[in-house]
Amino acid sequence: MHQNATTIGRRAGTIALTAVLCTLGLVATSAAADSKAAWNTHEKCVQKDWEDRRIPTRMGNSELGFIHLSRPHNITSCKLINAALNGKPDKRSDHQRNLEYWGSAIHNGRQVDFVVKVRYAKETDDGRYTAPGKKGKIGVITAYCRGVKKCPSWVN
Repeated sequence: MHQNATTIGRRAGTIALTAVLCTLGLVATSAAADSKAAWNTHEKCVQKDWEDRRIPTRMGNSELGFIHLSRPHNITSCKLINAALNGKPDKRSDHQRNLEYWGSAIHNGRQVDFVVKVRYAKETDDGRYTAPGKKGKIGVITAYCRGVKKCPSWVN
């Protein structure tokens, strides 16, 4: 009787372990199949540049978009971003899919220069993010003030 109980216990343990491994295998397969990173594609602001590009600033996440640029860089208003985008790109790369727009903010005699980086393509360089819609563009990746860790609050 003792031997049968041990055999049944081992079989039940083996079955349970197999079920757990199968479940983990399915989870790993699902994660590998869905390699796109999660991000909020809602457009916080939109601006057309002087070359008629419609450039969205999407809500994004901690790596790109408005959430990224507002927290570490202290840019909390669309005004600064749109001011830079209301012009021509100052720097272009990757067949004009990576664009930089430069600007300056002046307040009470103080000046700060800032940069807005844009990915004007359906996907990011690394392929982790895809813009929604047939003609969707990633849009603003980040914006920051040059020469300081955080933009001064007055730029907003």
